[in-house]
Amino acid sequence: MALSLSSFINPISALLLFILHVNAATVTYEFDIGWVYANPDGMANRPVIGINGKWPIPVISATIGDRIIVNAKNSLGNESTSLHFHGLYMNGTTHMDGPVGVTQCEIAPGSSFTYNFTIDQPGTYWYHSHARGQYPDGLRGAMVIHDPDSPLKGKYDEEVIVTFSDWYHDLMNVLLDGFIRYSNPTGAEPVPKSALVNETQNLTISMEPGKTYLFRMINVGAFAAQYVWFEGHTMQVVEVDGIYTQPEDADMIYITAAQRYSVLITAKNDTDANYAFMGSMDQVYSTKMVQVKSTLTTTQDLFDTIPETLNPNVTGWLVYDDKKDLPAAAPIESFDPFDDFVLIPRDEEKLFDTVDYSFTLDLKMDNLGDGANYAFFNDVTYVTPKVPTLYSALTTGANATNPLVYGEHTNSYILKKDDIVEIVLNNNDPGKHPFHLHGHAFQVVVRSEDEAGNYDPTAPPAMPKTPMRRDTVLVRPDGHIVLRFKADNPGVWLFHCHIEWHVSSGLIATMIEAPLSLQDSLTLPADHLAACKAADTPIAGNAAGNTINVLDLKGQPLPPPRLPSGFTARGIVALVFSVVAAFLGLATIAWYGAAPLSKEEEAKLKREIEEVGPQ
Repeated sequence: MALSLSSFINPISALLLFILHVNAATVTYEFDIGWVYANPDGMANRPVIGINGKWPIPVISATIGDRIIVNAKNSLGNESTSLHFHGLYMNGTTHMDGPVGVTQCEIAPGSSFTYNFTIDQPGTYWYHSHARGQYPDGLRGAMVIHDPDSPLKGKYDEEVIVTFSDWYHDLMNVLLDGFIRYSNPTGAEPVPKSALVNETQNLTISMEPGKTYLFRMINVGAFAAQYVWFEGHTMQVVEVDGIYTQPEDADMIYITAAQRYSVLITAKNDTDANYAFMGSMDQVYSTKMVQVKSTLTTTQDLFDTIPETLNPNVTGWLVYDDKKDLPAAAPIESFDPFDDFVLIPRDEEKLFDTVDYSFTLDLKMDNLGDGANYAFFNDVTYVTPKVPTLYSALTTGANATNPLVYGEHTNSYILKKDDIVEIVLNNNDPGKHPFHLHGHAFQVVVRSEDEAGNYDPTAPPAMPKTPMRRDTVLVRPDGHIVLRFKADNPGVWLFHCHIEWHVSSGLIATMIEAPLSLQDSLTLPADHLAACKAADTPIAGNAAGNTINVLDLKGQPLPPPRLPSGFTARGIVALVFSVVAAFLGLATIAWYGAAPLSKEEEAKLKREIEEVGPQ
């Protein structure tokens, strides 16, 4: 009998998988998540979310092929939580992805939850809470997956992990209550108090002459992108978001919230001086900068308000000689970062030129009937369903392919196995938005400049033959992007802006990939179901928890009602201030009326009563 080529491939693949399994390790982390105090910018000692009584939280480190087990206990006392392993595809383990209300129930105070998954991708990642608005309170840390067969092997001597972030002095639940509120009808995002590097300031990194270092850089912030540069040194970009790239030199890079870059930096051959490196929060439309009192400041702001005390920059140093001074950062003429759109993946994956399923997401920010500002895709603002979306996919039978069962406010899209999917995103907003897709990396096939307007599919631009690939990408103000990926990972995956204020205000869509395959292959662990019971969250049925008629959404969570026709944000502002003025006026009248009369006023009132006489 003749043997086909596949007869040889399958046993060989199985053998390779067996060898990988034999050589793999199980890496276990015991995480007790609780409150601690910290003062990373030296200006406010505040509660932060730590792990095992410490903050910053630990780095998760493993090798491709390893099994990672994270036993997470919630000791916060007053908040639920979860963990998301940002950038990991979670192949075959979508229930370990971490977003509350999507792939799991919340981990209630006092409850525990085990994340158990096998790593099949190397690179630079991070992990963070995926409960509403929580990770900027400190539950965010680096994650590195090493690769014994890395194409970078032998090209560097040491690794350095560097996180950049923005920092707030108030707790996120307080800030969110003020952000999504009628008194903030324009949706002005809270402005960070400081920029941080490795959750501190004034970081020093020791350098040895002649050595080459792999810097793994991660923006773990809630809001601000950061411009990053190393004085006197050139970066060579070799990885973005876990994707090895062909090397490209860069003097400055731009890292949005949730993006990662790995760069090679070769140290100088002498110890004559130390060198500053900078992270500068993006707060500008203009690129002009000036030097004021040794601090780089911008001339035109993007943040809605700029406190006089805000320093948008954080400085660190490459230290060759710790006995020498740490120099102040030199002023720069302009921001001119490296353009990531030109990056070519080292595996040279070609453009997906045939699309099986394309859909468009039109982004806008608008007000609802409670007066607050929300974020929308196609006029729908995301609202978390009663039943986690994955659990609905597992318990609604053949109806799991009907997007209706996942709720009218989850922006759900059903993807067929192995289809090439295209997302066209039109940003009808004057702000910048970094978009992240769970479970996949995507090809960035079109990315417009600022104010380019909506994508015109009838006149598409020339697309790169080998497009840049990553899992988080910036869409420009009033511009657009076109992304493509292969739906080869059955599961429930979010697509969302990674500005935490916008996630909380509803800028989310849900990809439901091959749900019937999930029903055949996935069984939820007992401790996951126990977490749902502790949180009093239903585990079956549609978005409303209806298990009898899963197409009946009565009782589903709803956003506030629409504004009356013609009502605008300006009108809301006027209304708010009118109401405030009215209350102040009533209060003044009440205060005046309650004040005691003087002797002269008493005498006058007595005379008036006597003149009128009894009625």
